[in-house]
Amino acid sequence: MPIRIPDALPATDLLASENIFVMTEYRAMHQDIRPLRVVLLNLMPTKIATETQILRKLSNTPLQIEITLMHMASHDHKNVSEQHLEMFYRTFDEVRHERFDGMIITGAPVELLDFEEVDYWPELCEIMEWTRTNVHSTLHICWGAQAGIYYHYGVPKHTLSKKKFGVFEHRQIKLTSPLLRGFDDTFWAPHSRYTEVRIGDIEAHPELEILALSDEAGVYAAKSIDSRNFFVFGHPEYDRATLGAEYERDVDKGLEIAVPRHYFPGDDPDNPPKSNWRAHAQLLYTNWLNYYVYQTTPYDVRRVGLEETHKISDELAEVDARETEVATRPLHWESDDQKPRVSPYLRAMNEDDDGYDPYSDRREEPPLFEPDPWR
Repeated sequence: MPIRIPDALPATDLLASENIFVMTEYRAMHQDIRPLRVVLLNLMPTKIATETQILRKLSNTPLQIEITLMHMASHDHKNVSEQHLEMFYRTFDEVRHERFDGMIITGAPVELLDFEEVDYWPELCEIMEWTRTNVHSTLHICWGAQAGIYYHYGVPKHTLSKKKFGVFEHRQIKLTSPLLRGFDDTFWAPHSRYTEVRIGDIEAHPELEILALSDEAGVYAAKSIDSRNFFVFGHPEYDRATLGAEYERDVDKGLEIAVPRHYFPGDDPDNPPKSNWRAHAQLLYTNWLNYYVYQTTPYDVRRVGLEETHKISDELAEVDARETEVATRPLHWESDDQKPRVSPYLRAMNEDDDGYDPYSDRREEPPLFEPDPWR
């Protein structure tokens, strides 16, 4: 999925050199398709590294993605220049009146603080409340997942006796979940955290379900039954060297830190690490974008969230009326003048895709995978 990002963003040249499909703003403006609008709320202090890691994953499928980078206005950023934030990032106040197909909320190194002690917690709560009406599907990562599942469902986090640090083996719990479609029976993923969300606390909420877990690392992925919120408690976006850099940083600070588990061959830091999670990490992001964003988001982005609140505007109602009128016209006309003038940006009423689209022209037949793949 080509990602549409500012031409001058530092990640642009790096991603292009890695054979990642990066679409320039100029090229994107000359394509007659609607890009998916995805906002990335970057809570990590290493803004550039994190945005680059996640942008790597939002790539290599046939759709455009228009990325909006967001930072917390109520937090003093010490590890990134003001110039970078001013040039590439927006604040919540600047986007609160917009709607997005998807949102990603990253982790943050604040898990040992109570949520209410985090300086930007009130602003983050306002943003998470805003996602109910202005974002179609939200993917929360690591501390962002702990914060999201606590805010939306009251699920607490618990402090661990020592840091959960390394690359751990996981297994699928819901084998039919499209989020994990294409995953092996077991897969590996990085974790780097001092707290956890427990299985029993999630299972106590019938509106939530667990998708994957690890015997060593605990819950890896969970979601809301309505597929509006996803919680991934690891770091699938991490590069090969990220855990090693974190380990060296803590060692240099004189902190008591164990060697990350299953990361260095033989658990020996002198051995170069190997990445055994990259393919599944890419698949997780691609599945989320495909099955839970592209396949289900309204074509008119102004509709995001409006179906639930029953606030469809008169303007959108007029669009519906025009589309219905066009869809019921005959397929043959006596002259070209009688053919309807339909915007190329409107999704065809009989568009054929994978059979899940409500306007699909395929005949009625049982789904290929499960009755409702988003539950």
